[in-house]
Amino acid sequence: MMIRTMLAATAVASVALMAGSASAQTMLKFAHVYESSEPYHTCAVAASDKLLAATDNRYGIEVFPASSLGKEVDINEGLGIGTVDIIYTGQLFAGRAYGPIAIGGSPFMFRDYAHWDAYRNSDLFQELSDGYTKATGNHIAAMTYYGNRHVTSNKPILKPADMEGLKIRVPNAPLYMMFPRATGANPTPIAFAEVYLALQQGTVDAQENPLPTIQAKKFYEVQKDINLTAHITDALLTIVGGPAWNQMSEEDQTALGGVLKDTSACATDQIRQKEAELVKWFEGEGVVVNEVDRGPFIEATKKMHNGDMATWDQETYDRLQAIN
Repeated sequence: MMIRTMLAATAVASVALMAGSASAQTMLKFAHVYESSEPYHTCAVAASDKLLAATDNRYGIEVFPASSLGKEVDINEGLGIGTVDIIYTGQLFAGRAYGPIAIGGSPFMFRDYAHWDAYRNSDLFQELSDGYTKATGNHIAAMTYYGNRHVTSNKPILKPADMEGLKIRVPNAPLYMMFPRATGANPTPIAFAEVYLALQQGTVDAQENPLPTIQAKKFYEVQKDINLTAHITDALLTIVGGPAWNQMSEEDQTALGGVLKDTSACATDQIRQKEAELVKWFEGEGVVVNEVDRGPFIEATKKMHNGDMATWDQETYDRLQAIN
């Protein structure tokens, strides 16, 4: 009798869940490569109810984490053909389609968080977003703080010479190679979902990511040093695919844009808080956290800012540097 009651309760719960999922006329597919435990995901999941309310149930959001709908290159391509509707992506991946937008994801481009935040709210960023839309048909709705990227390794990295010959995993976008090349390392593109195994097996010697990502992906289990290079003040773009965006009324576009900006603020606040707490947490796990004099790294990299790898012009660079 108890088993039957439990089965009946389960069936009711399943129907209720299906009814809730079906309450939106259209469910937008939101894909990303991050873990379900991370703020990017949890804030995006919470966005569905907000969008349902803002559009009178015309639109909801279903979120697909951890590369479940494809690697970062795949989901970027999926925007234009409608296999995904919304993604988080790095600026350097968006830069494959429109070069100038990549400037914000390049090494030592920002002085600090305040400089990045001012850029996010600047006319320059809006102009670059408009340029990306013209090039792709897709719409940049928000930008979320991803954190300062630091190098992890199995030896201290205290000066550029310590990176000489280091085989370091980077994401599969060309500009991620600027910092390793500037410091004499050997950049090796590997998909995000495969990094832990590559570190564990010694396919690469090192990788680079913000502290919250190093924790979420458990890279500290297979790397004993975190070196606080803070070489990229990084961010994720929230992009809505053209096919999805263009089928929406102006009212619903405004609603979705507002919800995605709220989602960005939600994740940004949590990432900043985690960054402030994690050095002590890692030390508690037995990881060596190395303070780094960033000056020599900055000088080595700045020489490349407007060189052959740059996908922006001098005017765009100068405008970004002038933002206060």
